[in-house]
Amino acid sequence: MPLNIPYYETDIPRLVTAAADWLACLLYLRFLPPRCGGARRAVLYTGAFAVLVVYLVATDGFDGWRFNVLYAVSVALMLLFMTAATRADWCQVVFFCTRAFILAGFAASLTWQMYVYFAKDNPLLQGLPALVLFIAAGFGLIFGLMWLVEDGGNIGSVQLDIRPRTAAIAAGLAAAVYILSSISYTTLKTPFSARGTMEIYTMRSVVYFGGVALLFAYQSQLCDLSTQREADALRNMLHLQYENYKAKQESVDLINQKYHDLKHQIAVLRSESGEERNAVLDRMEQEIKAYEAQNDTGNKVLDTVLTGKSLTCRAQNIQLTVVADGAALDFMDVMDISNLFGNALDNAIEGTAKVADPERRLIHLSVARQKGFAAIRIENCYDGELQFENGLPVTTKADGRYHGFGVKSIQNTAAKYGGTATITTHDGWFELRVLIPMRQKKEPSA
Repeated sequence: MPLNIPYYETDIPRLVTAAADWLACLLYLRFLPPRCGGARRAVLYTGAFAVLVVYLVATDGFDGWRFNVLYAVSVALMLLFMTAATRADWCQVVFFCTRAFILAGFAASLTWQMYVYFAKDNPLLQGLPALVLFIAAGFGLIFGLMWLVEDGGNIGSVQLDIRPRTAAIAAGLAAAVYILSSISYTTLKTPFSARGTMEIYTMRSVVYFGGVALLFAYQSQLCDLSTQREADALRNMLHLQYENYKAKQESVDLINQKYHDLKHQIAVLRSESGEERNAVLDRMEQEIKAYEAQNDTGNKVLDTVLTGKSLTCRAQNIQLTVVADGAALDFMDVMDISNLFGNALDNAIEGTAKVADPERRLIHLSVARQKGFAAIRIENCYDGELQFENGLPVTTKADGRYHGFGVKSIQNTAAKYGGTATITTHDGWFELRVLIPMRQKKEPSA
């Protein structure tokens, strides 16, 4: 910036605009899954900054409609940068790019307005080092505060349901904000055009601030809607698991009765001769013992869930082994037990069923008492690689907007009793661990 031109007659330097655009993109990329990491990400980020600087500096000096067209290209460069840096879908990229664009405009406008105001009467601020420090401090304050505001909104922990209509609304709002903020640079022959330089600065900063607030409010509303939908889905899932448990209870009682009768029938048949018949009966008896051992944990609710899931595992050629002290779960509500183990085993069965090697179609479940805790561990084999977002495995289903509901439901159930649920993967095994403090079961009131 030439120092022989009065500061109050200069526009925002293009280098400052490029830095604001780049920093805003980095801020919102934080809420999107990265496409690459390490050195590749560093090269991408550095290259994007260089491209923005070169383009904006090269297109400096234009006004009117040419200025707006050329600036629209710079927005396209921001969108291209964010698209290359994340593997999120295009709706999310467009939405967060509009937020970055408006925030960058506000940061550059307000910081430069403050600099002009203080520097025009203070020679100490008119040198290049002072200019760099002032801009750096202004950007650090604005982007730092916005970082805290966005992080406080827990945007990263909410899976926003951003669809084409949502992205189009955000882009339309950003376009309207930009048009109002830059109308004085296009023509002075409108009721909304400012005449004086400081008036233009003020109008631009105020309009951009309104745009930042408007888009933040819109995003907050989307977060609330997503949270509400997720809560509704979790409640529906819990209710469904409980209804499945009740529906299976009668079937399990019937199966238990049939096995009980079958044991007596075997005893009668053994009284007759025949080695081959005895061998068949021995196998039948072993199967009955295995069934009884697996599904007699000391907790009727857990027994019912295990019986239903055991039948599912047999149908899909999955070996389910159980070592469970069901009495350790007596303090838990019936619905919570059916929800926790129903979801956990559904997820395990879904993952194990995709394993190509029949010998690796294994699920292990254990429930034990450990130092005042009910310790639940469910392990299953899986093929391929798993990706995680916010500590939850990303679903492989076609509709991934509400992924990980089963695990979230398990986490909520554990948290209800002051416990925790954690997931780890190692050597082709997926492991879910749940620790819940044991407490005395409340006696029903008379």
